[in-house]
Amino acid sequence: MTFEKATAQDTGMLTELRIAYLQEDLGEIEAADLKLIESLLPGYYEKHLNKDLMVYVARNEKDIVSCAFLLIVEKPMSPSFITGKTGTVLNVYTKPEYRKKGYAKKLMNMMLEDAKAENVSNIELKATEDGYSLYRSVGFEDVVAKYHNMRISL
Repeated sequence: MTFEKATAQDTGMLTELRIAYLQEDLGEIEAADLKLIESLLPGYYEKHLNKDLMVYVARNEKDIVSCAFLLIVEKPMSPSFITGKTGTVLNVYTKPEYRKKGYAKKLMNMMLEDAKAENVSNIELKATEDGYSLYRSVGFEDVVAKYHNMRISL
């Protein structure tokens, strides 16, 4: 098993893994939405990969069997993120037949080391029940805040 950052040549496999992750997390995706995701994701990866999107992969030969994405955003500085750089973990996914072997944990540790080297102040994520213990094991903690987590869909 090889653990490394993804490259531009991986966009096809990363698209497949993203869709597998979304389908497992959200259930069935409408055909039109799935087609749109499949058509736009490769261009997104080409534009962002190894710039503000770091993707860590575990390879079995040439096949990517596990991945973890880190999206880095730079904001105006604050005491909460003193360097202005924050990260969001996305799409931690391991193919079912490769789970419970420590691959995602290895990728998360690689990610955290790189984020420290890049002066990222903090990293956040939303954990599923299945992923919760993994994230706790690498140092993530539950956040209790005076703010409400809100969003609007446009």
